[in-house]
Amino acid sequence: MSTRSTLAFLKTETGSGMLLAAAALLAIAWANSPWAGSYDALTHHMVAVRVGPFAEEMSLSGWVKTALMPIFFFVVGLEIKHEILRGELSNPRRLALPLLAATGGVVVPALIYLAVNGLPGGHQEGWPIPTATDIAFALAALAVAGPRLPPTLRIFLLTLAIADDLAAVALIAVLFTADLNFPMLAGAAVTVAVLAAMSRWRTAPYSFWAIGGLLLWGFTLKSGVNTSLAGIAAAFCLPLEPKRTGGQGVLSETMEALHPYVAFFILPVFAFMAAGFSLGGQAGGAIFGTVSLGVAAGLFFGKQIGVFGAAALAIGLKWARRPTGAKWLELYGVAALCGVGFTMSLFIGALAFPAGDEALHAQVRAGVVMGSLASALVGILLLSISARRRAREAEA
Repeated sequence: MSTRSTLAFLKTETGSGMLLAAAALLAIAWANSPWAGSYDALTHHMVAVRVGPFAEEMSLSGWVKTALMPIFFFVVGLEIKHEILRGELSNPRRLALPLLAATGGVVVPALIYLAVNGLPGGHQEGWPIPTATDIAFALAALAVAGPRLPPTLRIFLLTLAIADDLAAVALIAVLFTADLNFPMLAGAAVTVAVLAAMSRWRTAPYSFWAIGGLLLWGFTLKSGVNTSLAGIAAAFCLPLEPKRTGGQGVLSETMEALHPYVAFFILPVFAFMAAGFSLGGQAGGAIFGTVSLGVAAGLFFGKQIGVFGAAALAIGLKWARRPTGAKWLELYGVAALCGVGFTMSLFIGALAFPAGDEALHAQVRAGVVMGSLASALVGILLLSISARRRAREAEA
């Protein structure tokens, strides 16, 4: 088990998941209200930022995706580094099952999406969208379904989702990099090297890390590389060791300080900006478009088949063991919850298609919302049934 308080992390993610759901529902309600035009005007409002030689102009939703989401990926990177070196991902026996399940949860949804979009007129470039899992939403749904279920299920879901996010980051790096500006890329590389060297300076002021992170973000933005990778790169440079003997590690301290802001502000704001789509007119067709159906089917059917199928195969072949105390129905319920892609899928969807193609982005939003909602409902239903069975067995 992780040395830091995994329970505190789960509680934060659970609360964030509830807020994410509220933000998404508000966005969808606003986008389908008589004031839908004001929602569109807000998300597309252009904002110019100029600080010294740095100048950039983007829509408000673009700034959220480009400037705020890297902080989310920074926290994800800190969690990944901690789990690899000190937590669940450092133990090969514990790592085998969630890692194999995550692999199935990436491959099968992508294949289902490609199958749906394999006909003429399909859009195969969107295949990475249903491969992601939203940690906050999935853990919130698990908490709603059965707070008394074995804690090993929560650890399994958390570890699987972290491995899933790692795969998503790799896909972003490989697939969604624009034309490169090599001088800016060199600046980013030098900044990463300086931050990596700073990892040996455990007493470095946090302001130094903040300035280095901002420089890295700026170079990355201008280099053509997706800025989410700047967050991951900066996270891997932070040292695990504490500034003073007996104190809390720099990485853990930073993660705990930033996590509430990410969970309760950045992710809900992104969900609000990205989730709104109209159910009438053009988006009525978006719901039945190949992209929408491919994303929804990939999240709903692909995650269940991929995650549970890979986990069952690994357990059957004795490569891994079922989470302690967990039943097969509960394992399947968790596999269904992995289909809650939401923020990660919306983020990848925003990168997969050209910014000006509103019809395709409407399909992405519709598919992500439908697939995530259906997955959450099925997962909660299955886990609730199992929780009630456990309660009856305990009474008997």
